Amino acid sequence: MPKETSHRGDELKGLGWPDLDVARYVELWEYRQRWGAMNLEREDRLFLRKAENALPKILTGRAAAKKPINEKTYYKWLRFHLDAMEAEEAEMALNEGERGAWPVMLEAELRILDHYEPVLGLPDTLKAKALAPVRETLASQVAALGVTKPYDFEAALNKLKETENSRWKHLRDGDGTDRTYPILSSEAISGFRAEAHRELHAVIRSTFPSLAETEKPELSDD
Repeated sequence: MPKETSHRGDELKGLGWPDLDVARYVELWEYRQRWGAMNLEREDRLFLRKAENALPKILTGRAAAKKPINEKTYYKWLRFHLDAMEAEEAEMALNEGERGAWPVMLEAELRILDHYEPVLGLPDTLKAKALAPVRETLASQVAALGVTKPYDFEAALNKLKETENSRWKHLRDGDGTDRTYPILSSEAISGFRAEAHRELHAVIRSTFPSLAETEKPELSDD
């Protein structure tokens, strides 16, 4: 494994680690660099190992395989929420052809990621936070039309965390009390999908650092 020349506290923070734990990791990492691991208490060595195991492995050399886009944490996080919504919609007794606005949005975002294949490391995922208000605006526009269903946006992830040590965050900010789930008629889906594509694409293509010099052609909304 390549030797690290600086700590990776920012990456831990990007993974959702609390500030106190990140600060402890940085302090222990710097102490080990100066005095060696043998001078650390056993508890501190275990904590440092836990933090380093949570970080993505650093790969070097020509044989290092590129991680597929669908195995990136951010992509899997989106896919998880999409799958949860689709499962819930099966129990909503929707009219034929109707779909929730949220899964249509997430599908549009995943399609963009599939096309451009950004690195989705910390720099990209920090920029991806700007997508949250875009999603909320798009969803509120559909909700204003008056057709909505109740949906607990946090239930699926909360259930996952009961059995797995997941550091994923909820899809929406807030206290989780807003359960408004706007529904699209079959006739409105294609137009909304195109609008969602344009809005999400504008943010992803123009702000993700790993796409600054991409040679991929622009992805259309059809």
